[in-house]
Amino acid sequence: MRYVEVNGVRLSSIGLGCWQFGSREWGYGKDYVENEAGGIVRRALELGITLIDTAEVYGFGTSERVVGQALADRRSEAFVATKVLPVMPLAPIVVQRGRGSARRLQTQKIDLYQIHWPNPVVPIGPQMTGMRRLQQEGVVEHVGVSNFSLKQWQAAERSLGGPVLSNQVRYSLVARKPDRELVPYAQQNDRLVIAYSPLGQGLLSAKYDATNRPTGAARASNPLFLPENLARAGELLEALRSVAKTHDATPAQVALAWLIRKPNVVAIPGASSVKQLESNAAAADIELSDDDDALLTEASDRFRPKQGIASIPDLALARLRR
Repeated sequence: MRYVEVNGVRLSSIGLGCWQFGSREWGYGKDYVENEAGGIVRRALELGITLIDTAEVYGFGTSERVVGQALADRRSEAFVATKVLPVMPLAPIVVQRGRGSARRLQTQKIDLYQIHWPNPVVPIGPQMTGMRRLQQEGVVEHVGVSNFSLKQWQAAERSLGGPVLSNQVRYSLVARKPDRELVPYAQQNDRLVIAYSPLGQGLLSAKYDATNRPTGAARASNPLFLPENLARAGELLEALRSVAKTHDATPAQVALAWLIRKPNVVAIPGASSVKQLESNAAAADIELSDDDDALLTEASDRFRPKQGIASIPDLALARLRR
């Protein structure tokens, strides 16, 4: 496993995203939540994965409970990150929610507590006041944000009066916006970009095309899986296959390796099984060449997805969950 060190924190470059633990839109079912999910977390630790990311809204607390139970006697091996959903995130509410997440996670201290989305109504000041109180009480070690622009990230730091360690954002070969400002800022200021949906919710696995679209709500509502976009992604997917063949790897592993090759960037793919988790972890051992990187980046630059939605309600729900 490869590790990244930022601001005194050492994290695995490949983490484990736990959105799927108990979230209905993934459709994995009760048996997965009660049995397989915990095994995935424990196997992650065995593979050297330390970053475990969840949120209070994932399965309405179910994901946090699964993670807490799985880490019960191995808590010291993990760097646990969770998120507060910023619905009326006044300082007392942030404090209350943070304590609730800590209870569900069965931990005295949350390693990284993140604001899940910017709130368009409540200023960042009260939210960071709540975060600062949680730090002072010893409930939270580090503060982070998610889905914040650079200006919003910087404003959060000013309000907190200390480092906002990370910004968790959608980032992959099919979501390159963080390259413009967030990644350079992280690299220049000893901060971290945490890439969620690092495989484009599975598009970069090269398993889907215009004749084989996903059916689950979480993917079917994603505009990347519109038939036209699946066709437009053909060149990028072929580039992934080509590089993967060179490294005796899978396209998904190469897509992850492309991300974590960047300083101050880690990725948190989800895993539907232990086998998938092991495949994700192995991506940390792939050493892409500069030529590999250039081939993938140029193919990504040429990918121009059509904007659209398959289902407005499902997409809005998926966006809220994430």
